[in-house]
Amino acid sequence: MEMDTTDLIARARAGDHNAFRDLVQGHSRELQVHCYRILGSLQDAEDALQETLVSAWRNLGEFGQRSSLRTWLYQIATNRCLSMLRADSRRPRIASPLPEATLPEPTGAGDAPPWLEPYPDVLLDHFVDQCPGPEARYETTEAISLAFITALQLLPPRQRAALVLRDVLGYRAGEVAQMLDATQESVQSALKRARATVDNHLADSSSGTGSRKPARQPDTAAEHRLIARLTDALERADLDALIGLLVTDVRLSMPPAMLEFRGIESAQRVFAAVVFSPGRTYRAVPTRANGQPALGLYLADPHASVYRAYSLLVITTAGDHITTITGFNNTNVMTRFGLPRTLPETD
Repeated sequence: MEMDTTDLIARARAGDHNAFRDLVQGHSRELQVHCYRILGSLQDAEDALQETLVSAWRNLGEFGQRSSLRTWLYQIATNRCLSMLRADSRRPRIASPLPEATLPEPTGAGDAPPWLEPYPDVLLDHFVDQCPGPEARYETTEAISLAFITALQLLPPRQRAALVLRDVLGYRAGEVAQMLDATQESVQSALKRARATVDNHLADSSSGTGSRKPARQPDTAAEHRLIARLTDALERADLDALIGLLVTDVRLSMPPAMLEFRGIESAQRVFAAVVFSPGRTYRAVPTRANGQPALGLYLADPHASVYRAYSLLVITTAGDHITTITGFNNTNVMTRFGLPRTLPETD
């Protein structure tokens, strides 16, 4: 394997594009996930990955193989993401509420930033087999969850990068310092602050489960039954049935609107005002995002025999109840999940 890599590097340095593609293709998916963790946006992550690969191609002659190719690529990707965060010009600064309905009074400002996007599970195929280093503090499934990605966005960029490199990927503190061109002491200081922020957010996100992490086993038969009941309640416009699926301190958020609604009573008002307002009927299509169940929600068009893409709901579960619903009302997000823009009306 090492001989194959050495040969590919030599050919790529000589200008062989096919050799370079073979060299990096095994790392591309995990690098995109890495960029997504730092940036919180799939679109930005795709851009960062492409810029990383262009930079790697141009600078392959500087790769001295003192570290592994994978580590070198992670260093480029991390610094590319930090540069994008410094520029920051593409990110929305103002979040607007849903235009189609008057929302009830929120219980607080939401943590989810306006640029937050869900990550399709189909892009995680084969990625979950990547083994983090021994220094990792977070399991792979937790480190891609929407709550974890949201928590990362609360951190200053370098804290964010340090925590992902150290606690998600498992690089040693000295390696992280070298990748960030920082001292080991500054990395340890950044990690201490970052861990406190992230762990506090995760504990708050999973309140009612008694642990830092949501008490769930993803993609189980019980989870499928719960999502089927949610789908049925949405399509029948059965508010009482839907509310019965929620934990008492359920959290609702709707990026890019930086608003949060917490608790059964607040949730009931939101669903009554926004989702189940008179004349609205829906169809829901199951999918998965961030290692969690999700639904593509379609709203019937009163002027045509179709249902139009309306929202992508990402669901967090604990046991046989729902703890969090995050609704992404940018229909462009749904196309990233292979969901159509319209569904035909059924009999």
